[in-house]
Parts: sequence; structure tokens; C-alpha cells
Amino acid sequence: MALLETLRVFLDRNHAEYTHTTHPQAYTAREVASAEHLPSREVAKTVVVYGDDGYHLIVVPASRLVDFQEVRLTLGLTHARLATEAEVGELFPDCELGAMPPMGNLYGMPVYLDSTLAEEEVIAFNAGTHRDVVHMHTDEYRALVHPMVISLAREAVMRHGW
Repeated sequence: MALLETLRVFLDRNHAEYTHTTHPQAYTAREVASAEHLPSREVAKTVVVYGDDGYHLIVVPASRLVDFQEVRLTLGLTHARLATEAEVGELFPDCELGAMPPMGNLYGMPVYLDSTLAEEEVIAFNAGTHRDVVHMHTDEYRALVHPMVISLAREAVMRHGW
């Protein structure tokens, strides 16, 4: 996909320190964490949300879920919903569906980084495909993207079949 090269150019032009790895296809952020042998709290899940004033990128750890009530309250929205696959495909035409990086500045979208992920020393995220991952220090990511750091996630509830 074209994004990987665009992302490399952006990171290199900004003198960012990062590494790029590849792994077998992984479709969810938790699968990426497993494939990369990383704790899920360090892997960013990029979620596209549509609200009153347009699209937003919500970035949470793979181990957590977006809390839409918190998104509405914190961002002052009357409604917020998950973007559809068709919308995500149109917004990120240079990415495989669901593999967009948390780099809203490359797409003209505001980015909201969950405070629990902001506290991690390093962050890893998809680089436009379900095989490519960028790893960098979270402080470096924050300096490049300038996300608003707020609490927007909740723990995933484990479901038991009994």
C-alpha cells in the first residue's frame, strides 16, 4: 500500500526515531500485539468515530475499548458513532481496511489519545497494512501528531459462557 512509503517519508522528514517490522497478517490490535510479541497495552488501536462535527481518530490500547459515552461527553458531541467500513475505506484509500495508523495529521483529522496509552513508554501501530507495524517512543509520537490526551477507553469485559 502507498501509505507505508508516505509514512516513512513523514517520519524521516521529521527526524523521528522509529523501527518498522513485519509479521504474518493480523487483523485486530490484539492479534498485532501477539504477532509482535508485545503487551497489548502498548499497541495502538485506531478507531474512526463520526460525530456532530465530522470524523475523529480515537487511539486506545489494544487491551481496551472506546467508551462512546465518554467520547460524547468529553468532546461535547450530541452523537458519536463508529465510522462504517465504507467511510473508513473512503477516508483512508491508501490503507488496507482497518489498518490505518493513528496519524490524523496525514488525513486532516483530529486525534485523541487515550491517557492510559499516553503513559506507556513505547507505542506500536499499523502502518497501512495488516502486516506492517511502526514502533516508536510515545513521546515522539505525541510530538509528531499533537493528539489531545484524554480518557476515552474502558477495560474490555471478559465474557464467560456460563
